[in-house]
Amino acid sequence: MLDKDTEEVLELIWVTIESGEPAEMERVLRESGVSEVDKHIGVLSQEGLIEISGPRISMTTRGEELGRGVVRRQRLAEWLLSNVLELEREHWEGTACEFEHILSSEVTESICTFLGHPPLCPHGKQIPQGDCCRRFSKEIKPLVLSLTELAPGEKGRIVFVAPKHHDRLDKLGSFGLVPGTVVKLHQKQPTYVLDIGETSIAVDYDIVKDIYVKKVASN
Repeated sequence: MLDKDTEEVLELIWVTIESGEPAEMERVLRESGVSEVDKHIGVLSQEGLIEISGPRISMTTRGEELGRGVVRRQRLAEWLLSNVLELEREHWEGTACEFEHILSSEVTESICTFLGHPPLCPHGKQIPQGDCCRRFSKEIKPLVLSLTELAPGEKGRIVFVAPKHHDRLDKLGSFGLVPGTVVKLHQKQPTYVLDIGETSIAVDYDIVKDIYVKKVASN
């Protein structure tokens, strides 16, 4: 089992590679933020999680899997603390970093299912999927659900929008359908009609299904 600081170094390598940039030894030493970085790099190498070739660090299959798990736990913790507990950024960022080192795989899967399998963290980065996402388990009722799952008359606060095409995101924004907005589902047939404040708009299913909300009590 890796200690906290070694996991932090593994996470940095994973995130760097995720961004499409090379994981250079010099960069890891400079940006890790932990003491005795070279010692932790040595541990990762001895454990067969990374391979070092000159200035370049690459991840083995097992290292990729473990790094992915650390990143998944952190980004889910960020989502939970910022969107559900509604903490300010200066409070949830550091706490999420602590959570990533203590959450078990079982607890992580339960949190993800409870949140409705969010695709993005508060920073807009992809949350790596887990087995629960692929199964899309319904054993725990998700706190966050697609707007299409509301019943007519119910309200929801938009927590994230996940369209496949960027131009659709712009269109949703022009309608006022952005995170934080409270919408009321007025009707589903023959088209979706949403109430936003005093305004009603008709929206196709293909657009509504990309909007995820947390239910709020109706007045």
